[in-house]
Amino acid sequence: MTKVNQIFVNLPVKDLNKSIEFFTKIGFTFNAQFTNENATCMIIGENIFAMLLTEKYFSTFITKEIADTKKTTELITSLLVNSREEVDALLQKAFAAGGRQYKEPIDYDWMYNRNFEDLDGHQWEIFYMDMSAMPTE
Repeated sequence: MTKVNQIFVNLPVKDLNKSIEFFTKIGFTFNAQFTNENATCMIIGENIFAMLLTEKYFSTFITKEIADTKKTTELITSLLVNSREEVDALLQKAFAAGGRQYKEPIDYDWMYNRNFEDLDGHQWEIFYMDMSAMPTE
């Protein structure tokens, strides 16, 4: 089994400062050591990070076009939180900061999932799971 110590999701953004402002309003912080005019390292969890890179800088790492996330989905970043209340609180902040819901919430009682699209069209799902209440059949 391959073991991974940390995860860094790299996302292109049109306006780095606006993206930093958006995610700060939601409650995320940034590692100043990995922040400059081209990129920032958003701290999602103890070992989970999102590198927000200007599109120009992001393009130096790839050989394909950058996906137009207003028209296509490149990925969905899903984040597990500790309660339904945390899901709702984070989504409320995301919407207040300019994010938008892209599909209806999912509520299976044991799993609760809501979503938002950030300023660049990247899709985020925030969810809570109570594994002890998960149906066995």
